[in-house]
Amino acid sequence: MLARAGCVAADEEAAELLVAAGGERSRLISLVHRRLRGEPLAWVTGQAAFGELVVIVEPGTYVPRWQSLELAARAAAHLPDGGRAIDVCTGSGVIAAALRLRRRSARVVGTDIDPGAVSCARANGVEARRGDLFDPVPSEFEGRTDVVVGVVPYVPTSALQYLPHDARYEVASHYHGGLDGADVLRRVVAGAPRFLRPGGALLLELGGEQADLVGSQMGDFGYGEIAVWTDGDGDVRGIEAMLLAD
Repeated sequence: MLARAGCVAADEEAAELLVAAGGERSRLISLVHRRLRGEPLAWVTGQAAFGELVVIVEPGTYVPRWQSLELAARAAAHLPDGGRAIDVCTGSGVIAAALRLRRRSARVVGTDIDPGAVSCARANGVEARRGDLFDPVPSEFEGRTDVVVGVVPYVPTSALQYLPHDARYEVASHYHGGLDGADVLRRVVAGAPRFLRPGGALLLELGGEQADLVGSQMGDFGYGEIAVWTDGDGDVRGIEAMLLAD
C-alpha cells in the first residue's frame, strides 16, 4: 500500500509503522491510513532519527531532515565546552539537542514562536523559550554567545508549490521565507550580532539563491570569513560566518 501510494522508502516506513503500532492491528491500520493521507511519517510515529539522536516529533511540529546534519555538526565545531548557543526556530529542538549531545557542558537555548514547537523541544530536553527569534533569549547571552544557528523558513513564495508532498502537508510557515525566501534569514543576520561574542559564529541552513542574497549583506553587519557549503550533489545547504572584532 505504501509503495503504491508513492512512498519512496516503503519497506523502511512499514517497519517503523509496525514498531509504532506495538502489535495492535487496529492501531497499525490507523497509522497506515494517516500516512496514506500524506501525513509526515514522523508525525505518525511520533519520532524521527537525526544522526545519533531519536527525537520526539509532535504533530504540527517541523520535521527534522537529514540535510540539517551538516549544519548541526558545523555548529558543534564552533561551540566550546561550557559555551553558549542559540538555536532560533528550534522546532522539535533537534539542532539544540544535537549540540548538547556533543557539548554537554554548554548552555543551549532554543526559541520558537509556536507554542507547540516549544512544548515539543522541551520534551526533547531542550531549554526552549517561546518568542520571535531573539526576543526570549536571556540577557546574559548578549555579547557572550559562541554560536547562533537556525533552520529558519527560507523557501520563496513561488517555490512552495514544488515542495515534496510531506512538506506541503505541514504548516506553510515552516517553510515560507517571503517573496525571495530571505525574509527571516535577513532578520537573523541582523539580530545575531547583539548576542554573538567577537569571533562567534552564525550558521544558517538555506538554499542556493538565498546564499547569494544573505551573503552579500553580511559584511554590513560585521561578519567576515563567510563560507557556503554544499551537499554531495553540489546543492547549497548552508552558510556560516564569524562576527569580527570591532
